[in-house]
Amino acid sequence: MITHLRPDRRFLLLGLLAVTLASHAQQATRAEALALEQSQHTADAQKLWSALSSKSPEDPEPLAHLGLLEARQEHYEAAIGFYRRALRLNPDLPGLQMNLGLALFKAAQFPPAIQSFRAELKKHPGDQRLTVLLGMAHYGMGDYLVAIPYLRQASVRDAQNLPLRLALAHSCLWSKQYDCVMEVEKEILNLNAESAEADMLAGEALDETGDDAGAIAQFRNAARANPKEPNVHFGLGYLLWKLKQFEESAKEFEAELDNDPLHTMARAYLGDVHTVQADYAKAEPELRKALEGSSTSAMVHRDLGIVYAATARSELAVKELQQAIALDPEDVAAHWRIARLYQSMGKKNEAVSEFAIASRMNQATHEALTQKIGSAQPVNP
Repeated sequence: MITHLRPDRRFLLLGLLAVTLASHAQQATRAEALALEQSQHTADAQKLWSALSSKSPEDPEPLAHLGLLEARQEHYEAAIGFYRRALRLNPDLPGLQMNLGLALFKAAQFPPAIQSFRAELKKHPGDQRLTVLLGMAHYGMGDYLVAIPYLRQASVRDAQNLPLRLALAHSCLWSKQYDCVMEVEKEILNLNAESAEADMLAGEALDETGDDAGAIAQFRNAARANPKEPNVHFGLGYLLWKLKQFEESAKEFEAELDNDPLHTMARAYLGDVHTVQADYAKAEPELRKALEGSSTSAMVHRDLGIVYAATARSELAVKELQQAIALDPEDVAAHWRIARLYQSMGKKNEAVSEFAIASRMNQATHEALTQKIGSAQPVNP
């Protein structure tokens, strides 16, 4: 019996018993916190983990679980704070660096997320999930050249993963690796022969390399594969518009607007087509609606200026053309149009000034083109 022991031994044993009981109580509380966490009783689990953290501030585990519970609620900043506190106590706690990286990634804090993922990849070389996350983190930063090797490696390991290849194709396009785009497009079509998005990416790559016919063909393929694919008709319409095939481009812009009535760019270019064709009654409502979606399009303001000038609303025309020039001072057409308008209004000084600006801009363009042609290497017969 404890009461029969010598006093010093009795107090020692009582102390050990108290420590043991406290340890068992803490283990019971931890087990209860884990059970609540796993059964999605988040608020109750948070209370228990907070209590455990207060009792044992040197223990990183409660902080790690508090971070996890915050992350599940999409409270990523709070989660990051808990994870970092836990890391300071024990940087080697399993899974902690990964969870921190995920919270940073979801909070769009890509550079520190990359640091966490790299630290984890050193512990788990070749881990597919980490490879994907590193690729997508660089993708999220717009660091596409760095993203490509990670995404390529991940897509090789997961041969059936279509979203991975689409991300890879986008990275190739936006880093101007056009051969890479065409290569990945073939891989995507092997997985899904009706991938409109793959055809569109290839079309954009061909457009960037100056292959107008190839780009149009790819966008036509995309439109056939999925007429409802976002931007497919707009992309095709834009390519046709660049080649001044206005009748056909107008049909494509209208098709895009049938799919998405709020597509501001499709409406703006449709208004431009009607302006070029001098169909001002059709142009004006399209241009006005386009401005409701975005007031920063120099082309729309210029076209409205043309419409107003052609329909005897000179003051409104001046206002729109001035706005177009403010948005795009290098738009020679806007300078030339407002010069003619000033001339018709009897504002000679203003007209002379704008004609001079347009003339200088045309001369500069001509000289640049002449210099480019002159510097071209002759081709041996």
